[in-house]
Amino acid sequence: MRVDQYLPGFAPFDAIGSHTLMARRVLREAGYESDIWAEHILAPLGSEARPYHEDTHRAGEGRVLLFHTSTSSPMSTWIKARAEAGELVLGDYHNITPGKYFERWEPAIANVMHAARKELAMLAPWMAMSFADSAYNEAELRDAGYDNTLVCPILVDLEDYHRPADPATLERLRRRRERTGANWLFVGRLAPNKCQHDVIGAFAAYHKFFDGKARLTLVGGGTSPHYMRELQLLVSDLDLEGSVDLLQGLGEAELLAHWSVADVFVCLSEHEGFSVPTLEAMELGVPVVAFNAGAVPETLGGAGIVVDDKDPLVVAAAVDEVCRQGPVRDRMITAGRERAADFDLAKTSKILLAGIEANLDA
Repeated sequence: MRVDQYLPGFAPFDAIGSHTLMARRVLREAGYESDIWAEHILAPLGSEARPYHEDTHRAGEGRVLLFHTSTSSPMSTWIKARAEAGELVLGDYHNITPGKYFERWEPAIANVMHAARKELAMLAPWMAMSFADSAYNEAELRDAGYDNTLVCPILVDLEDYHRPADPATLERLRRRRERTGANWLFVGRLAPNKCQHDVIGAFAAYHKFFDGKARLTLVGGGTSPHYMRELQLLVSDLDLEGSVDLLQGLGEAELLAHWSVADVFVCLSEHEGFSVPTLEAMELGVPVVAFNAGAVPETLGGAGIVVDDKDPLVVAAAVDEVCRQGPVRDRMITAGRERAADFDLAKTSKILLAGIEANLDA
């Protein structure tokens, strides 16, 4: 039996790409043949996948097609045609960012997101079942017409977060840490829905009223050049050039160095389907302050501080509480690690396999 995976974009250092590789590992260890097929395959993953249009398997060969949904792609109509031909198609929904967040900044991207929502609904009758990374994502699937759904958190190997950090980066950051205050960190694409502008605004209040030596590091690839430029201008307008870093293109070992010196992870995103960096923060003992939106509160499971108001002073005060050494911080670190254990690969892989095998028996 084969369980092959299909996704529009297969990229390194990407939550969906990493999940797909982990799912292949889990499937192969369970005795299934499994390959990855994609529309866009980015370096250095060329050896890990093949272009989907080269797939010559035919219906009736005894396999499952697992389609990962997150954006618009011609693969959607290709997958529909496979289902019409009698192949068993399952979905894995990683959330589609609402186009409204990009309409001001990147109208073309907004149109892609609007199209992706239509494709999601179009595929609903052809999916035997669809996984969702979170209950939040599952609710979106239900709204799109999916009847048979199952929540399966994104697959991660928590041990990967404990690999050695890049020594040169870690040494540099530790030296800087000796002469600075609290280190704020946010990891995620520089995108309007992730609201890095709100993080910068809250940091400005914290820097002014609580800790004039604090630093903020925003790590993530840029989705919108226009939004990226506005973030840079905001940093300049608030006179924070020497206290805020906007970093792109970091390797995993370099990112681990930044986690090692972080005092708090601040997430003010308005739309997340799971938020892997929140899980990463909990596993690494970095307390989380997050806005009450999307799937982030669900992922946190009560292990962080969730604010209902993004007023800069409200967020800054919450961060100040977290950054003070003492029982509150200690309890948050312990609770975070306990919550992260709920996403252990041994647990999540069982959900994935059970969901697939339930449809094989149907």
